[in-house]
Amino acid sequence: MMMTEATHSALPPQPSWRRLIAKPDWLLLAIIAIPLVLAVLTPQQALASLRFTGAALSSIAPFLLMAVLAASWIKASGADRLVAHAFTGRESRMVLLAALFGALSPFCSCGVIPLISGLLGAGVPLAPVMAFWIASPIMDPNMFLLTAGGLGLEFAVAKTFAAIGMGLFAGFITMALMRAGGLSESLRRPPRSAAARRWMNETLNGTAQPKPVWRFWHEPARAQVFVTDAADNGWKLLRWMTLAFLLESLMVAYLPGEAIAGWLGAANWTAMPLAVITGVPAYLNGYAAIPLVSGLIDLGMSPAVGLAFMTAGGVSSIPAMMAVWGLVRRQVFALYLALGGGGALLAGYAYALWLSLS
Repeated sequence: MMMTEATHSALPPQPSWRRLIAKPDWLLLAIIAIPLVLAVLTPQQALASLRFTGAALSSIAPFLLMAVLAASWIKASGADRLVAHAFTGRESRMVLLAALFGALSPFCSCGVIPLISGLLGAGVPLAPVMAFWIASPIMDPNMFLLTAGGLGLEFAVAKTFAAIGMGLFAGFITMALMRAGGLSESLRRPPRSAAARRWMNETLNGTAQPKPVWRFWHEPARAQVFVTDAADNGWKLLRWMTLAFLLESLMVAYLPGEAIAGWLGAANWTAMPLAVITGVPAYLNGYAAIPLVSGLIDLGMSPAVGLAFMTAGGVSSIPAMMAVWGLVRRQVFALYLALGGGGALLAGYAYALWLSLS
């Protein structure tokens, strides 16, 4: 059976040996280097870190497997294209749906950039795009399952509500600013890809919106997309989680719990802005942050501070900010950072209030 162009484009290019040699896997190298360095400096800690990492990976393996399979199923079935429905209708309705779809869609802070470019190039108002832009990288199906496994279901639910709330906050603030006469232009230049603009226009107009094929395994090409995406996504997540657990083992071994509790504890409300300021530019990775934040919470950090750090970092990292800088005008870039950081701060304080009342 014939496949759509969108499904064919989901197939990643096959890597060549020359490409692999020219572009080494820095994550894998770091995973190998850390135990080797520890073995030379402190052999006992090297063994302890390896045991810690193995036990942690074993405990989170079911959640990792479910996350990979769920994301690949969404990709192979074509369900990810349903997100375009959020950008039709009245602007206030678009903001609401964009925040909801953003919190449920499988896009990271960098992966959402091409979609944003297509939406703005197709004439979608900035307010719903900003809502989706802010909410999307914070939570997705993978992130929810792994967060629930590493930090508990309550934290995962709180992070989901934070993603939706931050998207609504960003969208309605942007809508108010635009109605007041600001932000008339968003993009620095039109999107370069004419095909991307055409596809987005057709999708938003409903003329090229294929229905998801939920039983994708009946189509060999879609089944291939599922297998390829699951392998790539699983390998990526496994490397990030392994590195994060190795770092967590060192953090547990060497960071004093009393100092963490004093700086980032529940009673220290100044820790929330510090977490946001640290999270925006210095964020490691959404998945790698889960065990690191879990370890800090075990050492005495408030879960609310951890939520502020994760949501601020989820909105933007250094690579994502560079992509945004090249895509939109400076005032939109500044608004993007302000709404992301302000929303993360409000989310952290709201969760702290919830924890104090519960």
